[in-house]
Amino acid sequence: MFAKRLKQLRKTRKFSMQEVAEAVGVAKSTYAGYESGYRQPTLENTQLIAKKLHTTSDYLIGLTDNPDPMEITNNAREILNQHQLHWDGVPLEEQDLELVRMLLERVVQNRAAAGSGDNGQQ
Repeated sequence: MFAKRLKQLRKTRKFSMQEVAEAVGVAKSTYAGYESGYRQPTLENTQLIAKKLHTTSDYLIGLTDNPDPMEITNNAREILNQHQLHWDGVPLEEQDLELVRMLLERVVQNRAAAGSGDNGQQ
């Protein structure tokens, strides 16, 4: 699976074997061995390959079928809309998340109201 995904993704991303090999710091023949399945890269090289191909090591080794890495968000609303959220392993149910959403909306509303009525004083 690794070799197949490696070759397919390299072609999709329009990189030559030489370009990926240089990014990893190995000879083109070594990289070709990765794509043929004859050789296995080190963990460090797998990470470098993933970075060059704009994917994750998890995709390359088959832990996920999504080749596009998820972008990390700091937007609390987006985080709360994710499925299967938990707090230290305890699953959060939809009603729990709704309470958290309402609390955060109130905090933002209060902050916005305080910011508009403070006349520049803080």
